[in-house]
Amino acid sequence: MCDNNQRRQEIEANLSQFCGSTTFYRHPLFRGFLYTEGVQYLAEAAEAYWLIDCILSHQINPKVKNNPDLQEFQLWQLVVSEDQTAVLTCLRDTDDPVLSQEIGYTDFCLPEISFYLCNKTLMLKSEY
Repeated sequence: MCDNNQRRQEIEANLSQFCGSTTFYRHPLFRGFLYTEGVQYLAEAAEAYWLIDCILSHQINPKVKNNPDLQEFQLWQLVVSEDQTAVLTCLRDTDDPVLSQEIGYTDFCLPEISFYLCNKTLMLKSEY
């Protein structure tokens, strides 16, 4: 959780430093998936492990699981509104939305964040 604007700016600055990854983390519930050190940093700094859980839990959704276009690559975007509601969206690489999840409340401090899920590894866009 980000308590102030300074913390948000610190997280954004630190996120911009992640490019590529040499360390990978295995998700404890979704053991077939990995995530990068940039995603780990975000989850820890913004108290947002829930976001990793949310993205990976959608992998069993038939709209995702049964879609051949999403087996190797997915784009995930979280957009947070001023009223602290949010929308998490999965897109094909054509920016075509596959599914969206409305989140009734979040204390996630960034206005938006995007991830790639590529060959079962969740990463920041800068780590691709």
